[in-house]
Amino acid sequence: MWRSPGEYFASSTVRYLERHKGEVNCCAISPDYQLVLTCSDDSRIHVWEAKSGLLRHKVTGHADHSKSVETVSFSPDGACLLSAGWDRLIILWEVQSGQRLKTFVGHQDAIQCSAFSKDGSYFATGSWDHTVRLWSLGNDAPGRVLKGHKGNVSCVSFSVSGMLASGSWDKTIRVWNPRSGALIFLLKGHLDWLRTLSFSRDGILLASTGHDNMVRLWDCENGKCLKVVKSMLEMTHVCIFSPEGTLMLAGAMGFHQSQY
Repeated sequence: MWRSPGEYFASSTVRYLERHKGEVNCCAISPDYQLVLTCSDDSRIHVWEAKSGLLRHKVTGHADHSKSVETVSFSPDGACLLSAGWDRLIILWEVQSGQRLKTFVGHQDAIQCSAFSKDGSYFATGSWDHTVRLWSLGNDAPGRVLKGHKGNVSCVSFSVSGMLASGSWDKTIRVWNPRSGALIFLLKGHLDWLRTLSFSRDGILLASTGHDNMVRLWDCENGKCLKVVKSMLEMTHVCIFSPEGTLMLAGAMGFHQSQY
């Protein structure tokens, strides 16, 4: 029986999605929970039907088919998806048809992460060129460049209030005002490079995981670290707040899950 992610956290496998010919680097669930996106080292993006597990689209179009697609994201309305990776291209696609809508160019190295703003009017990408870029859906020109990280940018996330957080191999998190480009907080504490960032539903808390096997909770009103949790897992790869905001989950390779 299909259930939305908000209905369970630790449960049995619902579907195996097996069509990629390389390592899967990123996945995303549509806002209505009906579709799943995956991208892979095989340079392809797959759009799956969540209930049936059927492959709806096999999306190809990145310039170099020998290079990995590292990140995929759904727009907040679920109508569009974007993909990016080692060919330095960011491509916006129509979900229903799988057709390319627009291509954005500007990063000088591989793109590892992406996220849409909550209103869907723009999105952010993080790159191995050590920058975060902001892009408007209505403009093909290179977006605003946010500089300051001294390592590859590995994760980005928007809060409901409009703040943008970016994490890097330089072990820091930077919280920005994306409209002005101003740095709000520089968060230090992780002992290894950042893996995942996730804002709580109300935007007050920010959770971060890194290769130091730590989960940290930050207060977005003052930039202070509220809690540090040492993971019981070998390496913590992802963290996410529950839809109602009362729980935060962290997980790792091997499909283990921990609840905090």
